[in-house]
Formats: sequence, structure tokens, C-alpha cells
Amino acid sequence: MSADKSKIARQFIQTIPHATALSMEITALGDGMAEISMPYDTRLIGDPKTGVIHGGAVSALMDTCGGAAVMSHPKAPAGTATIDLRIDYMRGATPGQAITARAEVYHITRSVAFVRATASDDDTDRPVATATGAFTVEGR
Repeated sequence: MSADKSKIARQFIQTIPHATALSMEITALGDGMAEISMPYDTRLIGDPKTGVIHGGAVSALMDTCGGAAVMSHPKAPAGTATIDLRIDYMRGATPGQAITARAEVYHITRSVAFVRATASDDDTDRPVATATGAFTVEGR
């Protein structure tokens, strides 16, 4: 992946208000793959009894990571939008642990990029959630 594409993708993520509010950080990026981490934050707890992070925060993380993966693909433009995203929640994330999403473009056409993603806490053998999505490929 070119340095310019990487810079554009990183800047794009930094300008998304929810990504900033959720303290998302790109930890890996390149050639149709992205990894973004979100630290545990008590403001994001969905169930006060258990301390588990709300599924909406996990959803936002996976969507943002999917978009970053598309933006980093060599055949994609600098921008993208989510067409469809299906998320399967497997379990609650362990309270106190960061959640990391990893997304990969597995197929791309002139107008659509298809992405698979996984979100995990420290127990990477048991995902918190998995997702499949379709994102726009504009201006090719």
C-alpha cells in the first residue's frame, strides 16, 4: 500500500467523530486489511451489572475497521461508505479489556468491496463478534 493511501485512511478515521469519541486507534493497515483497537471505557458500558461494553460500540468499531480496510485496498479510492453490514455477536467482551477489530477485503468489483471482520478481546480464540459487509467503491 502506498504511503499516501495509508496517510489518507488514517486521516479519514481521525476525522470521524465517533471514532475519536470511542478512542479508536489504527494498529495495522495495508492492502485491503485494517486492524483498529478500542480501549475499554466505562462510558461505553451497556450492562451496568456486568460491565460489558455496549454492542453499538462494537458495531461502530467493526464498521469503521471495514471502511478502513476498503480504503487501504490498492484497487479502491480514498473514500467509501457502508452499503450493508451484518454483525453476529458471539459473546460479551470481557470487562476491562480492549476490543480489537480486524477486517479484510476478500473481493472487490468496480463498485463494491466485500469485507469480513472479527472483533476480539484478549481471548482471540473466542471472538466477541464477526461481520460481513459490502462497501462502496467510488470513482474507479
